[in-house]
Amino acid sequence: MRKLIVSEFVTLDGVMEDPGGSEGFDRGGWAFKFERGPDGDAFKVDEVFGSDALLLGRRTYEGFAAAWPERTDEAGFADRMNSMAKYVVSGTLERPDWNNTTVIGGDLAGVRALKSQDGGDILVAGSGRLVAGLVEHDLVDEYRLMVFPTILGRGRRLFPESDATADLELVEARPSSDVTLMILRPKRS
Repeated sequence: MRKLIVSEFVTLDGVMEDPGGSEGFDRGGWAFKFERGPDGDAFKVDEVFGSDALLLGRRTYEGFAAAWPERTDEAGFADRMNSMAKYVVSGTLERPDWNNTTVIGGDLAGVRALKSQDGGDILVAGSGRLVAGLVEHDLVDEYRLMVFPTILGRGRRLFPESDATADLELVEARPSSDVTLMILRPKRS
């Protein structure tokens, strides 16, 4: 069974909305106000190179598909993002343009099937509505959070109000320049 990893930039008050400032949120771009340092950069590179696939919601997919195909870098991060398998949970996306993309439908049955296959880790980035559904259905195996020391007061939260509850085990927490890197796993009986 494959491991599903949710990786997010998040503020101290739990906001995940528009860390890069390209989504039109009036408080967007907050992640660029802080240094994440070499350990923070390595944290992101390691999780991408340690995963076999991306799982994205439609809006995050469209943002990534508009940005990543044109990017290059010396570390090979952009090449990895562009070459790895991508799965989109969407009931409306019909013709994905980004290479190696498969639309798996608008419900979570496709995610369960994907997790049950042989293969490496599946990485989820952004995709707030998708993450909420994954949490509600206990499909997340690990959270990798980069916590930024800012309070926005409003915005889409990583964990919006819901009936779902989950106890987590802190696997790792360490500072890297201005941010805190955290790895947590659900406690399951």
